[in-house]
Amino acid sequence: MKDLGLLILRVCSSILMLTHGLPKFLKLIAANFEFGDPLGIGAAPSLFLAVIGEFICPIFIIIGFKTRWATVPTIITMLVAAFIVHASDPYQVKEKAFLFLLTFTVILLVGPGKYSLDKR
Repeated sequence: MKDLGLLILRVCSSILMLTHGLPKFLKLIAANFEFGDPLGIGAAPSLFLAVIGEFICPIFIIIGFKTRWATVPTIITMLVAAFIVHASDPYQVKEKAFLFLLTFTVILLVGPGKYSLDKR
């Protein structure tokens, strides 16, 4: 049952993350680089990094390919969201970022389970 639980955690969390990443991905491919710059590296690089963390890596996590590595950009993105982008916001605003951070940290620590490409 542990592996089934990890599959559900991996897939459902990543699908939920994709709902945040898809609009950013569509913005990126439309060459609309208007985006926040929380790290001071520029709007376009910030958007690109957010797309990697919220769209590309969750796809890898869903299929279980290089899962532990794929969680790292997503975790970093959620750290930036929680502690920089929403630093002055009330907890209720930060809560989603914390939940995603917790979920993807658990996936990093325990791995993808046997229902993944990593285990094939």
